Amino acid sequence: MAKRHWEDREYLVASLGGQGMWAHVCWFLGAIFAILGIIAGAMNSAVGLAPTYWFLLAIVAALLGIPFFMGVALSWYLREKK
Repeated sequence: MAKRHWEDREYLVASLGGQGMWAHVCWFLGAIFAILGIIAGAMNSAVGLAPTYWFLLAIVAALLGIPFFMGVALSWYLREKK
């Protein structure tokens, strides 16, 4: 009989590392883009892009990180559930 996906603990632990890494990459990119937007807005000039575009990039990066964080939470839940 085939194992259910929540019974294969090694698979869950392996998926946690990759999803967690991408979640943090998206989060850090969002933070960096927001900081660049704040700096560009304070200087009242374009630092590569206009401040509005930096904030839009920060929002997009944060939204792209949500599915990865949800995958991490689901993997933790399934790993701990018996």
